[in-house]
Amino acid sequence: MHLDRRIKMQLAIYALVQQQGLGPLLASGEGGFQASGVERVGRRHVLASLAGGALAAPAVLRAQGTWKPAKPITIYNPLAAGGVCDVHLRFLGERVGRKWGQQVIVDVKAGAGATLAAAQMVNTRPDGYTVACMTINSLRYPHYQTANWHPLRDFSYITGLSEFTFGVVVRADAPWQTIGDLVETGKREPEKLNYGTSGIGGTGHLLMLETEQATGARFTHIPYKGGAEFMPALLGEHIHFVPDGAQWAPFVESGHVRLLAMATPERFAKYPDKPTLIERNINAVAVSPYGLVGPKDLPQGVIQTLHEVYSEAMNDAGHQPLLDKFIQVPWRRNPQEYRAFAEKYFVDVKPMLIKSGLAKA
Repeated sequence: MHLDRRIKMQLAIYALVQQQGLGPLLASGEGGFQASGVERVGRRHVLASLAGGALAAPAVLRAQGTWKPAKPITIYNPLAAGGVCDVHLRFLGERVGRKWGQQVIVDVKAGAGATLAAAQMVNTRPDGYTVACMTINSLRYPHYQTANWHPLRDFSYITGLSEFTFGVVVRADAPWQTIGDLVETGKREPEKLNYGTSGIGGTGHLLMLETEQATGARFTHIPYKGGAEFMPALLGEHIHFVPDGAQWAPFVESGHVRLLAMATPERFAKYPDKPTLIERNINAVAVSPYGLVGPKDLPQGVIQTLHEVYSEAMNDAGHQPLLDKFIQVPWRRNPQEYRAFAEKYFVDVKPMLIKSGLAKA
């Protein structure tokens, strides 16, 4: 090959990989990419496309899902160790680790209303080796708290994982048999009863703020870092009830707690005799999905690979039984769908936060 033609070919390859965000991988050689290897793989594609007057997009599209880590990956967990999210992340991480031959470490970063994990992405290198599980509260938090990060500006959206199912539960020996009984006590004795959730501004907290506004009842909020903390508090009689994600489901099955109502659009098939909050004139439905995000400027090839490998892990035969234990469902979203959801919800949720008194107009 003449020198000028070879230079043109290499420049074309360079332009392609920079356009697709694969430049850092080529420079480091991580994930199995080597400059000489790309030159060999891309040569016939690039030359063919140059001859045809077009860039070799198919070759790049194939490369997008082929990043492979050369060292362990860390996933930050926003909720308490031993909770549903923690168990779920470890289950998926174990299967991803087997596929890659690299350990996936789940590191608990609970706090700040379950937003601390995602917030770490501001100071994280965009190389794919550290990402975070993000709860929906990261899309609410900047509306009512000062933050040095913005969920639409500072994160790369990778993949949706699951969605918490919410209900209101009390201990099995509690005097309240229905959600109406609980509300009446909250009206008769304001702020005497306390409840535990995953944090200020979280979905459980918002459910109770809406319940208070709809009924005139008043309760006292005790924030925790997740279900692994608020369920022992409930069973140990430190709080009176829990209006949060179904960390409580196994305790309903064992008879230790009583389910009063579901925060779902319709009655839940598993508990057909339990009303929804809507049926009791409390217009509150829990929306609480979670998924993986990375720092901004994460290369598209890394994003796509992480999405694909976690989607594959969610196809494992043991995945749905794990979610069934906590009455959860998969929340499958590709990177584009996840970002679109975040952009819409960030705007849509503000009026509700203002109405609840958390955010200012």
